[in-house]
Amino acid sequence: MIHIKDHKQKDLFDPWAFLGPKRRELLDQSWAGLFQKELLSELPVGKLIPFFTHGFGRPTKELYTALGALVLQQAHDLTDEETVNQVAFNTQWHYALNITEESDSAKYLCPKTLWNMRSIVVDNGLDAILFDHLTDKLATLFKVKTDHQRIDSVHIKSNMRRLGRIGIIASSISKFLVNLKRSHQEHFDTIDTGIIDRYLSEKSLQCFSMVKPSESAKTLASVSHDLFHLVEQFKDDPDITGMHSYKLCERVLNEQCIVSEDTKRVTVKRPNEIPSDSLQNPSDPDATYSGHKGQGYQVQVMESYGKDEETRDKSLNLITYVHVEPACESDAHALIPALAATQDRERAPDELLGDTLYGGDENCRKAHKLGVELISPTKGAKEKDRITLSDFDLNEQGEVVSCPQGHMPVTTKKKKTRHTGAFDSQHCSACPVQEACPVQKGKRYHYLRYTDKEMRLAQRRAYEKTDAFKDRYRWRSGIEATMSEYDRKTGVKHLRVRGLKAVRFCATLKAVAVNIFRATAVRKALNGDRAAPGRVLPALMYAFYVVKERFLKAWDQLRKMFTLFGHRYGYRLKMAG
Repeated sequence: MIHIKDHKQKDLFDPWAFLGPKRRELLDQSWAGLFQKELLSELPVGKLIPFFTHGFGRPTKELYTALGALVLQQAHDLTDEETVNQVAFNTQWHYALNITEESDSAKYLCPKTLWNMRSIVVDNGLDAILFDHLTDKLATLFKVKTDHQRIDSVHIKSNMRRLGRIGIIASSISKFLVNLKRSHQEHFDTIDTGIIDRYLSEKSLQCFSMVKPSESAKTLASVSHDLFHLVEQFKDDPDITGMHSYKLCERVLNEQCIVSEDTKRVTVKRPNEIPSDSLQNPSDPDATYSGHKGQGYQVQVMESYGKDEETRDKSLNLITYVHVEPACESDAHALIPALAATQDRERAPDELLGDTLYGGDENCRKAHKLGVELISPTKGAKEKDRITLSDFDLNEQGEVVSCPQGHMPVTTKKKKTRHTGAFDSQHCSACPVQEACPVQKGKRYHYLRYTDKEMRLAQRRAYEKTDAFKDRYRWRSGIEATMSEYDRKTGVKHLRVRGLKAVRFCATLKAVAVNIFRATAVRKALNGDRAAPGRVLPALMYAFYVVKERFLKAWDQLRKMFTLFGHRYGYRLKMAG
């Protein structure tokens, strides 16, 4: 049965009154207070209902508690065991999740329940929905302006060991043999005993990790031959070819080796011939390789920012978009999907800052069609002592107005996407910088020829030299601090999970955590301005409790006095009677 508590319903009596004013104030000002009052009721528990039954079975764990525990687990980078303990004993977690009962059913979360709930969220991509709900709520609550944003990527690693080429092949063979022995013993018995001894003994993989550099080429050829032999032996058996471990062996063979169809001879590929999306470890088939940062995954992060330095500490810089992809993907392909995703949620920027990889000409044109101005340096450095098209004066139509020496063209014309500017040969022949100039000699004139794309890049390069560009682009560096905060507070760069879905889940919820921590800091700054330096509201509350305590003491003394007087007066009346 489904168990859901309505957290928007108010309590008749305050269940947190036992904390006292000071501890209550600390909770209200912390992330726990923000989570309970603003975010807890926004968790998309309705997406979990189809996976449970209304009128059959034992009640589920309260769904807001279970889903909220997943968010807090990633926010504080905890293991499952640590998460169970926090839900059971941590008052700050109880306050954040609004757990007001003292029963085990309310404060005990079974590790299996936590695992099952996470599997539902991971397998069905509910982490993206959770990110959208909580981010949009914070954006509305803090009136975040998303006109100005910036984008960058960060490299992260899953819980896998870094393997070389020998280790990748040997691990793939070992994994296949283990699964084959477990599922198809009769086929396992047909394998050469030499291969079994090399890859299934207790210290087999350790031996492959200690190969001397002088013997690495020979060992690599040997393990490649063994891999080819196993793939060939079972390639016609549908029961074996359907195994996941066999498919990994086939993938490694195709990525690491060249097999001659005529001679059936295996040749190991050179390192520069191996694709970047090749298998890095059989335990994590989704991880790929980046020549710049190594094995793993990367996260695309886009955030808003404010330019007003006076109110910077009191405005929320919100992560509006997060997307996990293999490490081999280029940043150039991430821009347009990010803009499309934020436009669907009405969080798209008017101005977006990105580094060189995002700022290709094609991306700039597509972003312009979406109503976004992309500010990014152009790719490629200018050759020293060379004159380029950006040194010429161009008008808005892309026509040449004058050369760097101040000479105007005789004629200009455009044909489709190509431009031509004709200069007087007398001026060009006597020009002192003729050798460095891109203008070429023709029959009648000296000609400057360029395309629309070259013209656009030249205009951008000319704009990059201005102070206006430098003043706008300097705000891009702020996202580096976001990446550092993303890792320091949530541990996103070294995860405990493997596989693209699990990595995406962790990275997405950790981005939610960054938004929550930032919102908490902004709320503290805003509340500090609204109250006096001595914090008027807490002071009034404290004064109220002081007066209340003194009144109760005085009333208690007065009651005792009347009681004593009553006893004495009653005793005298009794004696007189």
